Amino acid sequence: MERVKTEMLHLAYEDSGPKKGEPVLLVHGWPESPRCWDGVLPLLHKAGYRTIAPYLRGYGPTGFRSHLIGRNPRRTGQAVAFAQDVIDLADKLKLTTFDFVGHDWGARTGYALSALFPQRLKSLTALSVPFVPGPMKVTSLPLARALWYQWYLCSHPGARDFARNPIKFARMQWETWSPEGWFTESQFEEAAKSWASEDFIEVTLHAYRSRWGHAPTDPKYDLLNDRYESTLSLPTPTLLIHGLEDRCDLAETTDGAGRSFTGGYRRALLDGVGHFVSREAPRETAQEILSHLAYVREVRA
Repeated sequence: MERVKTEMLHLAYEDSGPKKGEPVLLVHGWPESPRCWDGVLPLLHKAGYRTIAPYLRGYGPTGFRSHLIGRNPRRTGQAVAFAQDVIDLADKLKLTTFDFVGHDWGARTGYALSALFPQRLKSLTALSVPFVPGPMKVTSLPLARALWYQWYLCSHPGARDFARNPIKFARMQWETWSPEGWFTESQFEEAAKSWASEDFIEVTLHAYRSRWGHAPTDPKYDLLNDRYESTLSLPTPTLLIHGLEDRCDLAETTDGAGRSFTGGYRRALLDGVGHFVSREAPRETAQEILSHLAYVREVRA
């Protein structure tokens, strides 16, 4: 594990694979950790890619640099803040351009990157979450039922309950978002090490409460947020990988999503796979990513 100092963070990341390989940034989701990529990375490395997997703000060894501004910084959980963190990391690593893979919150981060910093992305692979232009909105009762946990966190009793035991709350999602028996106790315990800090609680609550208008957005990111929410289409060549048994972001939510992508779009649906795609089907996920990377390079050649 390595660290860089950005304006806001002591940002931790894992850098592996061929050091001279083309860089691929892989960003985990909620509630997750970079361990979600463990089954995918060996195949990317074998294909010659260097992989960089950061811990998002609020997770594990990544922490806020409160001393820089003389007070505790906002524990912002907006997608545009995550996107800026990725750009800050890429700048520190002197990566002018890179390929991006993101799951869940990581997918939302990728969409924000494509909207705000399109010149930095060679390609985008999103796992489990669709791109929805504009402010969040609910379009169907089945999806509303699946998103109960977000609105629970928007309530004062729900937020207090989550803050008392975030690990228990996260486990409920692991147990219900995918078919039964997809993870081991050791996998859960290893991931949960990244959810042990107060930052995880605050970033999580801000992410969901601000998403639905129950907490103010961070003024620091207002310009980026306004640009992102006004973006109707994305220019980056994009692959979406979605499990047909996803019980959080239902597979039906990505039907017809290709109309929002002007640089090319493909959707890969995986049978018998739930929300945690890269853990449940690592080989298939890696193969789809590699196929997308090869396609993008062929088109640009």
